[in-house]
Amino acid sequence: MAQETNDGTMTTWTIHGEKLVDDTRRLKLSIASVELPDGVRFEQYVLRMPKAAMTVVVDDDHVLLIYRHRFILDQWVWELPGGYVDPDEAPELTAVREVEEETGWRPLSIEPFGTFQPITGSADFENLLFLAEGAEDTGRAADINETARVAWIPLAEIPERIERGEIPGAAAQVALFKLLATRKG
Repeated sequence: MAQETNDGTMTTWTIHGEKLVDDTRRLKLSIASVELPDGVRFEQYVLRMPKAAMTVVVDDDHVLLIYRHRFILDQWVWELPGGYVDPDEAPELTAVREVEEETGWRPLSIEPFGTFQPITGSADFENLLFLAEGAEDTGRAADINETARVAWIPLAEIPERIERGEIPGAAAQVALFKLLATRKG
């Protein structure tokens, strides 16, 4: 990891090794032995996860969100539809598949809308964002294991809902704030 010093030179952290702690279908947990440029050494937990694709589905001035319980937070939250990209699956197909499974709506279009890493200090978990303008109702119910409720939320309500903690997820916040910023400009 390159780091610029006061004299303008670049330094990096040295990784002396990484020991696998657990390897599951959706997560690899390891401990890395790390040395800082000043010689200090420590161990750092590292999470490696598959890519995930999330989609902002917009129709007029509304965005399609799912409402679900997140047991880790023990909280009901609003989220964007999304999920892990399967091996050998194009991320755009994942985005469309997840919207249909989790909402019962099929996007009319799909385009890349950015990427981000939510926990850069300890995880490799690329989040791929997609934008869909419009959707059609498939007539199929949303997956009960993924969604308790599906709603078209007015874009004007999004900042207040985030402020109240109703939309706590990083992916949803990043994508929704980006959408709001591009709509204003």
